Amino acid sequence: MAQTLTAAGVTEILIDPALPSPLLPTREGRRRAAVLTQPTVSGLAHEIEASLRSDGLLVKAIGLPDRDEAKTLAVAESVYEALADFGLGRQDTVVGVGGGAVTDIAGFVAGTWMRGVEVVHVPTTLLAAVDASIGGKTAINLAGKNLVGVIWHPTRVAVDTAMLASLPRPLLREGMAEAFKAGLIGDRGLADLLSERGLDAPLDEVVTRAAAVKAGIVSRDDRELGERAFLNLGHTIGHAIEYAGGLSHGDSVAVGLVAAAAVSRERCRFGDVDMIVAALARLELPTRAEGVDRARVVELLGRDKKRDAQGLRMVLLRGVADPVLEHVGRAEIDGALAAIGL
Repeated sequence: MAQTLTAAGVTEILIDPALPSPLLPTREGRRRAAVLTQPTVSGLAHEIEASLRSDGLLVKAIGLPDRDEAKTLAVAESVYEALADFGLGRQDTVVGVGGGAVTDIAGFVAGTWMRGVEVVHVPTTLLAAVDASIGGKTAINLAGKNLVGVIWHPTRVAVDTAMLASLPRPLLREGMAEAFKAGLIGDRGLADLLSERGLDAPLDEVVTRAAAVKAGIVSRDDRELGERAFLNLGHTIGHAIEYAGGLSHGDSVAVGLVAAAAVSRERCRFGDVDMIVAALARLELPTRAEGVDRARVVELLGRDKKRDAQGLRMVLLRGVADPVLEHVGRAEIDGALAAIGL
């Protein structure tokens, strides 16, 4: 069943077993569209390019490397040069077709090209559909995970749930980490559903409920002045593990959720640590990070974006769907790392 959500009063999120036609929202003066994509979804990208041309647009396809290899200054520069050669102007549109890395760099490029042009996302992974494509956070990696970026909201996110249902199991489970996180911070029913059903949970319901959690939070706190920070549950230590150990984003977030739960038990008397570990195992996600360089993780935590004059801030849980942002000390970080095998 088709669902439509709105984020920050800017983004229309269309969740449907097919892509909308036309793909792009109505926009006066649009003449060109640049489609940024990855090799793994080139077939879908070609279909989208053909559809945009049939709508009367000039279309430029720009290929990107897979995963975080796309999120570099060098790749961004190459995209800027392609946009300049193409003549993409202020009334034109960048279309990101791919996973979270593509939505990150497509949004970053769109938000900085000519001080901001329209961007539309077609997420092709569950992780991108429920998290990365929504909320306008864009970034590339430089000296750490996502340290260079800008908030630039897409005008539309088009989620094809039939396509997501056909994803390989590793991509499906990776996205479930972000969906489970959404449940832990804002939807007890979603957390329970994933805990009970694992990867057999109905995908339409998972996507809609997880996207609704993020869209609601972003709508209430666009610039992360308050509750939007709760979306970082599992990401403080998770991002450091991802950057230091080369784990996928979903796997890193899963491990980060265990670390955050361990601190929550000590700081907030959180009583559902075992539930989180069991749910992640049911979702076929890792709960430990043996083999990752602990010293490198600690070094990266030292320059985390969420650090301020009082120290490192982490999202913790007083209960399921009851998050809180707290400063944590070195002893608590040590305990969190020990809980995940570091």
